[in-house]
Amino acid sequence: MGERSSLIVLQSVRCLACNSVYTKPAGGGTTLKNPGCPECGYLGWSPFSPGSQRRHSAVGHQPRRPA
Repeated sequence: MGERSSLIVLQSVRCLACNSVYTKPAGGGTTLKNPGCPECGYLGWSPFSPGSQRRHSAVGHQPRRPA
């Protein structure tokens, strides 16, 4: 009974720069916990569900490069 477990809720999101789908912590978090898109590093995302269409354009957005 002394052990305590913690759950992290994940949500599927779509990168606004490269259109990749990945998971991230649903409750937000720091950059260390949620560094951005694993494909391009961009921090912009929108919620994703399997039947959804992309609604945002990445035109004009420059992906952020990790420092």
